[in-house]
Amino acid sequence: MGDVLMALPVIDAVARHNADVRFTLVSRAWAKPLARLLPGNVSFITADLSGKHKGLRGLNRLCRRLMALHPTAVADLHDVLRTQWLRLRFALVGVPVAAIRKGRRDRRRFVATHGAVCQRPVFERYADVFRRLGLAFDMDFRSLMPPGGADLSAAIPAFAAAQHPERHWVGVAPFAAHAGKVYPPELMEQVVERLAARGDTRVFLFGAGERERQVLEAWEQRYAHVESVAGRLGGIAQELALVSHLRVMVSMDSANMHLASLAAVPVVSVWGATHPHGGFLGYGQSTAHAVQLDLDCRPCSTYGQKPCLHGDYRCLHGIHPADIADRVEAIITHAATP
Repeated sequence: MGDVLMALPVIDAVARHNADVRFTLVSRAWAKPLARLLPGNVSFITADLSGKHKGLRGLNRLCRRLMALHPTAVADLHDVLRTQWLRLRFALVGVPVAAIRKGRRDRRRFVATHGAVCQRPVFERYADVFRRLGLAFDMDFRSLMPPGGADLSAAIPAFAAAQHPERHWVGVAPFAAHAGKVYPPELMEQVVERLAARGDTRVFLFGAGERERQVLEAWEQRYAHVESVAGRLGGIAQELALVSHLRVMVSMDSANMHLASLAAVPVVSVWGATHPHGGFLGYGQSTAHAVQLDLDCRPCSTYGQKPCLHGDYRCLHGIHPADIADRVEAIITHAATP
C-alpha cells in the first residue's frame, strides 16, 4: 500500500504537465478510488492478483488486456517479479520500457553506516522513470484534496464537523507492519491521553485488523474526545477525506504517513529501526517533525523487518510520549495562529 501511495504524487504531477498523454495506472482494487482523484487523463485498471490475474497464466491475461490499449511506453514503478515479466513482454514487441532503480546497494550501505549518507527520496526515483521515457514535468504536487479538505457531509456524513465540534482534529495511527516501526502502545496511549485532555481537540484513531481495532476502541472508551475509526470507514477514499480535515497526523513509518501527505496534512512521524533519511519520508513532510533517537545501532534495516539486535527495541521504547505530544501541540499552535 505504501508504495502506491508514494507513487501518486508523481503520477499526479506528470499527468498534469503532460495533458496530451493518456496514462493508465495498473494496481490493486483498493487504489481505484484514489485514482479517481488524479487528473482526467489518468485511467485505472485493476490487477486482480488473487483472482483472474493470479500466477503466470493470469499475468499473461493481464498483459493481453494492457497490450490491447496499444501503449507507447511502459513505466514500472515496482520492479518485482510480476512487473518484470510484464515489462519483458512489452519490450519484446518493441514498446519502450523503464523501471525504477531502487538503489539497493546504496540502501544496504545506508544501513551498514547507520545513516551516514542520506538516500534519494523514492519520489525522485519514481520521477526518474517517467523522465527516462521522455516526459518532462515539475515535481509540484500539492494535494489530491480541494483546499479546506473534502466535503465531509457528502463523503462521510457521520463525521461532519457539526457532530465533532472540537476546534482541532488530530489523527493517530499507532501501528505498522513490523515491530521495528511500532511505538509501544502503552506509551502511545499516553500521547492520546494528553491530547484528549486539551478539551479543544478531537483525536481520531486509525488502524486495521481485529487486534488493532480492539486496542483503539479501548482507548476510545477510556478518554473523552477520542474516537476510533478502525473498521468504521468505507474504504481508502473515506479515510483520505477524513484525514484531509486533520490539523496533524501522528504516524509511524507506515502507509498512514503517506496517506496524510496526499492531503498535505503535516505528520509527526515516529521512527525506530528505520530512518527518515532512508528515502521513505512522506512527500512534503519535514524531518523537523520526525521523532527519533540518536543511537549508534540505528537505522538497522531499510523496512524495519529485522529483529532488534539488543532485543528491546530501545530506539522506540526510549522515546518519551511528551516528545511526540509536544510536536503535535506545536503544529496545532502554529496552525491556530492568525
